[in-house]
Amino acid sequence: MTPAIDLAKTKNISHTIHEYEHDPRAESYGLEAVEALGHDPSHVYKTLLFSLNGDAKSLAVAVIPVEQKLNLKLAAKAAKAKKAEMANPDLAQKSTGYVVGGISPLGQKKPLPTYIHHTAKNKTTICVSAGRRGLEIELAPQDLALLTKGQFAELCL
Repeated sequence: MTPAIDLAKTKNISHTIHEYEHDPRAESYGLEAVEALGHDPSHVYKTLLFSLNGDAKSLAVAVIPVEQKLNLKLAAKAAKAKKAEMANPDLAQKSTGYVVGGISPLGQKKPLPTYIHHTAKNKTTICVSAGRRGLEIELAPQDLALLTKGQFAELCL
C-alpha cells in the first residue's frame, strides 16, 4: 500500500488499482503506464510539480494527460501567480514523499495546491500514479478533486 491508496480507502472512494512491471529504461513514465495498461492516453494523467513566482519552495501540483505538455503560463494563471517554473525534482520528491515517476497527487507528505486539467471533468474515471512507479489508481476526477482539494483549470494548450 501507498499513502495514495490508503487515502482513497480511508475516505471510501471507489477506485481500482492497476499494477505493471516498471521498466527503468522507459523514457516516459506516463506513456509507459499507457502501454503497459493498454489504456487510451487521454485516460492516463501525470502529476507534475511547479514552483511559483521564482520561489523554489512555493510548490503546486498539475495533473494533466500524459500525452500533453504543461503550459507554465496557464499553470501560473490557475495558481493566481505571476510566473511558474517546473519544480526541482529533488524538492518535488522531498515535499511529496514520492519518487519522480511515481509522484501521486494523493497522499502527499505536504498537501499542495492542486490543479487538474479541465478535460478530466468530462471523464467517468482517470488513472493517476498511486505513489510508485508501476502503480496507478483509477478514480473519478471529481473524487480526485475532492481528495486533493483540487480545482479544474486549463493547463495545456
